[in-house]
Amino acid sequence: MADYILQLQKITKIFPGVKALSEVSFDVQRGHVHALVGENGAGKSTLIKVICGVYPYGTYEGTVKFDGKDCKFKTIRDVEKAGIACIHQEMNLIPDMSIAENVFINNQPNKMGIIDFDEQHERCRQLLKQVGLDVNPEEMVRNLGVGQQQMVEIAKALARDVKLLLLDEPTAALTEAEVDILLELVDKLRQNGVTCIYISHRLDEIMRLCDDITVLRDGETIDTRPKSQMTKDDMISLMVGREMNNLFPRVPHTRGEVGFEIRNFTVPHPDIEGRNLINNVSLKAYKGEILGISGLMGAGRTELFTAVYGAFRTKGTGEIYIDGKKVDIKSPLDALKAGYFIVSEDRKKLGLNLIMSIKENTTLSSLQKVSKFGILNEDAEVAYTTKYVEEIRTKTPSIDVAVNTLSGGNQQKVVLAKALMSDPKVMILDEPTRGIDVGAKYEIYKIMNELVEKGVVIIMISSEMEEILGMSDRILTVAGGEITGEFDVKDATQEILMRAAVGRG
Repeated sequence: MADYILQLQKITKIFPGVKALSEVSFDVQRGHVHALVGENGAGKSTLIKVICGVYPYGTYEGTVKFDGKDCKFKTIRDVEKAGIACIHQEMNLIPDMSIAENVFINNQPNKMGIIDFDEQHERCRQLLKQVGLDVNPEEMVRNLGVGQQQMVEIAKALARDVKLLLLDEPTAALTEAEVDILLELVDKLRQNGVTCIYISHRLDEIMRLCDDITVLRDGETIDTRPKSQMTKDDMISLMVGREMNNLFPRVPHTRGEVGFEIRNFTVPHPDIEGRNLINNVSLKAYKGEILGISGLMGAGRTELFTAVYGAFRTKGTGEIYIDGKKVDIKSPLDALKAGYFIVSEDRKKLGLNLIMSIKENTTLSSLQKVSKFGILNEDAEVAYTTKYVEEIRTKTPSIDVAVNTLSGGNQQKVVLAKALMSDPKVMILDEPTRGIDVGAKYEIYKIMNELVEKGVVIIMISSEMEEILGMSDRILTVAGGEITGEFDVKDATQEILMRAAVGRG
């Protein structure tokens, strides 16, 4: 008979006007890694908040059973005492405290009420060794990379004798090497008897790591199966509620004239005197094509196009041409006036004001279109926003809702609407589908195709090889701040691109 550590029975959560969860039910087997997948807005995050006590007992309907007992968690502290820990996408660490202080926060070893710092240091050292992190426990968290901070979060959970660990998109901001380390650690935790619930849009990780898979859609449980009984295509079909025969809606493009060109562009390194971050780069992007930019993290892809935008810490030198005309870009305002727009890889920090509405975000970069003599024309603001909501199919109950209430895919559509509002001639899409589900990715790809048809130059920077090969017409690889290869997509493979990305093309 199966030994279930967590049983969810008819969990229902209602917000004003929205049923976020509707009778969600599934069981999690002890010692397994259980995947929870679904499109953005499917209810995954809401369900995690129910399990973790963010939404306390009484604010939802249904039953949560943990270790065979009905749970009525009123606080997050109740959840932690039971042996449940959650690692969210936005990590819950204090940058200006040491690793040891973070690991044992509100859980310090003590003697007669006095913190035993020696024991705290030694126990932290052992926990860090357990998660494969070779750093001094007294190191400040602010000095750690994202992958290292992720390991500190897991050490923090282990310090509380965790029985059930929930990981919400744990690899979203990690390098490929860090992803491998994390997946190996989760496997090690499983072997040591820790049960994990693993939430991710990266289906390859799910298939590599997990024992069982639950699919949510529109706040409901669609299916729970052992991994052996579910393929990647099964998962996608269950998530989106329809067959998706082609994840990349490639359409034939007819290449036109050069729409964007950089000549001999160099960017000095912001921290190392006498060294260039971008070295004498020249490239052309044509109307009627999607130009893919591939390369490893730190290769200089984002820095190149950010410097062209006039927003990097050091100023680039070289020539920039849009529609055959030389343009002088010294600031983002100059770039917008020239028709050059970047959709940033970090939409939450650099693309959106999360507490402002869809309407306010959409028009923020183009206030001259919706105002006269400094006075905002609200009718014009509504008209423009409604136009783009309909045009790019943003799912929202109202254009007046705050952007932080939207799913990741719909937030990305608001960034695209903001870009379109500025009438771009050249659009740089930096990791355009990072952290969004397969259905939303498909929508973004369709929008890209529509923009190409309208004559917008599209340059897509992506770390996902499948995306680069699936949507690009032509691909440039970048390594060490230089272009190391140019390929027609018909001639490109993952191996060829990787060789060029490490400078061995």
